[in-house]
Amino acid sequence: MFSRSFKAKRSPVIRYTLALGLTLIAATTLATSSAVAGQPGAKTSTFTAEVWADNWFALYVNGKKVGEDSVPITTERSFNSEKINFTATYPLTIGLMAKDYTENASGLEYIGTDRQQIGDGGIIAQVRDNKTGKIITVTNAAWQALVLSKAPLNPSCVYSSNPTVDCKSSTITAPANWSKSGASPTGWTNASVYTASQVGVKEGYALVTWNPAAKLIWGSNLELDNTVLLRTNIKAP
Repeated sequence: MFSRSFKAKRSPVIRYTLALGLTLIAATTLATSSAVAGQPGAKTSTFTAEVWADNWFALYVNGKKVGEDSVPITTERSFNSEKINFTATYPLTIGLMAKDYTENASGLEYIGTDRQQIGDGGIIAQVRDNKTGKIITVTNAAWQALVLSKAPLNPSCVYSSNPTVDCKSSTITAPANWSKSGASPTGWTNASVYTASQVGVKEGYALVTWNPAAKLIWGSNLELDNTVLLRTNIKAP
């Protein structure tokens, strides 16, 4: 008497079904991992931002600072345009921190001279997607604005011989993650638009070929708003 062992054979249909199932599981896992790690199908591109400011700015994209004015804010007369290249992934949140030059918290400039005065701000920007060559955003009234520093609250102090004491001011801290998508809109308003003559555009402004839709913007008070946050959101194309 003897025994014979048998090995069960899988039919071609069963083998094919198992292979197909494993392939589908692997594909689903990969897709899920991609969704967790980032945005499925998110589009990354290189961009060029052109910015002119009176007097200084820093540029943020999706919460990260990607460039700033090459002339320090401590420079009394700083009028120049900048071109900043960066890489980012859609959707985009573009943020600008813009500052008008002031000597101190009084909000004045040329203190102690016969030119002692309240300065004024103003900024204009446009951003181009270098892959498509298209301008994807320009500064306009649709941008949001939040004033961080305002002075003087009593403009008549411009005639004071001791403006550091006599001029009043207000300052708040920049909200956390203000230049990221989903940041709180509390306290933000639409940016105000100004003409070139109102801002008094100077050196560097004419060196850029501005899109006709690009506007000079700032807070609601061109003279008293000294530090302003500005932002806009751009959907994936």
